Amino acid sequence: MAELATIARPYAEALYKACTDKAGADLNGAAAWVDELAAIAANPQLRQLADNPKVTTNQVFDVIAGVARSALPDLAQNFLRTVIDNGRVQALPEIAAQFRALVNRSNGSSDAVVYSAFPLDAQALADLGTTLQKRFGRKLNLSVQQDETLIGGVRVVVGDEVLDTSVKARLEQMKAALTA
Repeated sequence: MAELATIARPYAEALYKACTDKAGADLNGAAAWVDELAAIAANPQLRQLADNPKVTTNQVFDVIAGVARSALPDLAQNFLRTVIDNGRVQALPEIAAQFRALVNRSNGSSDAVVYSAFPLDAQALADLGTTLQKRFGRKLNLSVQQDETLIGGVRVVVGDEVLDTSVKARLEQMKAALTA
């Protein structure tokens, strides 16, 4: 079977084109509902239901639409029906990731994950965001995850770039220098 990235690319590109062709389209709003659908589709029980030959595509659609926090817009419903009808529910998380990348490219921004040993308050995150945007030279959409193994400091991942200023990383550098 083809890789999920190969399967997901045409769906992500078609959804992006449909969103941009529509007058007054909200790409960030579309990214939000695509991310929500991807989170729902990532559930192993839902995948098992979708793969069951006794379950109809309408039943799968009703379950996913029923689990969604808010009513899906028409574009979302049409997109979801297409994905389900083609048996590509398992590809929804990858479709969401590729769609988010297309949206970010059009906005001139990138997603960034900040791993912190301690919870960050709003002001500290805003200050960190400003510094990181200068460092990486583009607008960043920050999300924070707590990782107590860092001991202190932060580790920032932007695409394939990593900025690690954590205590754990510094200790590992010191260990390597001392044992060399």
